[in-house]
Amino acid sequence: MSDHYFEFRGVSKSFDDHLVLDDVNFAVDPGETAVILGRSGVGKSVSLNLLMGFLKADAGRIIVAGEDITDYTEAQLGPIRQRVTMVFQTGALFDSLTAADNVAFPLESLNKFTPEQIDARVKELLDMLEVANMGDRIPEDLSTGTKRAVAIARALAASPEAILYDEPTTMVDPLMAGHIIQLITKLKAKFQKTSIVVTHDTHLAQKLADRVIFLREGKVGFFGTWAEFEASREPFLRNFRAQDELIPALDAKI
Repeated sequence: MSDHYFEFRGVSKSFDDHLVLDDVNFAVDPGETAVILGRSGVGKSVSLNLLMGFLKADAGRIIVAGEDITDYTEAQLGPIRQRVTMVFQTGALFDSLTAADNVAFPLESLNKFTPEQIDARVKELLDMLEVANMGDRIPEDLSTGTKRAVAIARALAASPEAILYDEPTTMVDPLMAGHIIQLITKLKAKFQKTSIVVTHDTHLAQKLADRVIFLREGKVGFFGTWAEFEASREPFLRNFRAQDELIPALDAKI
């Protein structure tokens, strides 16, 4: 058991001969929102998949919901995945179900809610995520940004303790990215759920982060508050911040 909600203790992960995570350590306390920053390919999304038990670490221990899940079986991970949900970068919606039915799915799977309760919860969440008018659409009829909003609604449906977000603002236009940032910020203020957000977007990180985990060359290059991250004089952090600041300006010119 651990006092931290999420924790990596000396976690390493390789794919073939490629070392992605190398003795990584960090911790996220209950109610905190941590943001994992870094360039592409540094193991940000891999970290989320390890926390969900979709991947197994080569070394180290992984704590989720205060429990050491490193050696858990799929059966043991089931209850953990009811307490912790993940919003995938692709949305991972069921293609044959409408947006409303996608949100209803985790509630129906629990077999403890009446149809009326499920309908009320779905309406509440679609309203909250500002996609109520899209409830009868199937995923192929939704924009990428709307799919993300529906995926977030589905993740919230069964009232999990914690949510993991994988690149919620990637592959959407700047206007929609700003809207998604506003939605996630609103959800943080309303629910105060323990969260980890994987992103390369410092604008999203600045809005959300209680803690910043910056991955660099397989290791934690920085772990601390956003204020400490901004104040850091480390050249690689300054370079990352400077390059990310250029993106809105470039988008505005295109």
